Amino acid sequence: MSQMEQGFGFAPEHDAPIPYMQRIRDYYLTLGYATPYRWAHYAEVPFQPLTKPLAECRVALITTAAPYQPGKGNQGPRAPYNAAAKFYDVYSGDSRIDHDLRISHLAIDRVHTTAEDSNTWFPLPQLRRCARSGRIGAVAPRFHGAPTNRSTVRQSKRTAPNSWHAVAPMVPRSPFLSPIDRCVTRP
Repeated sequence: MSQMEQGFGFAPEHDAPIPYMQRIRDYYLTLGYATPYRWAHYAEVPFQPLTKPLAECRVALITTAAPYQPGKGNQGPRAPYNAAAKFYDVYSGDSRIDHDLRISHLAIDRVHTTAEDSNTWFPLPQLRRCARSGRIGAVAPRFHGAPTNRSTVRQSKRTAPNSWHAVAPMVPRSPFLSPIDRCVTRP
């Protein structure tokens, strides 16, 4: 890096974002699919801002983490990808207690990250701490697991509606958090 580049605060050349979307597309091709995985990409996103402070909201957690399934291979924090650990139906759990959930069935970058810290992908203990401290109003009585599939059609026609029907009665007018990438609210 030149002196001029250092003066601007440029990051070193090797400090670049990991092209994870391209890596996942390539990975799906190696699995034998005729076309690379295509993420749902909407021109308009149905987002509605909160109408009251977060400290007055009940928060529900929706996760793609899978319950640990003994006998389905390595599912530990440094496990390789494990398709046998996938689940295919929406499930629910008691938000008051800790659960043994794993992410070995998800296509993550296992070279640059691990699943050692479950708060990075299932922050239920942190949400309970936030409720105790008053940062959020409450944690919904149950959390919900939504399966991941390679089918956008299946996700939009089965998983999303089943997740919504499980959560909607418990959390009127409150945010839904996915530890991966979304925070949306019910109108």
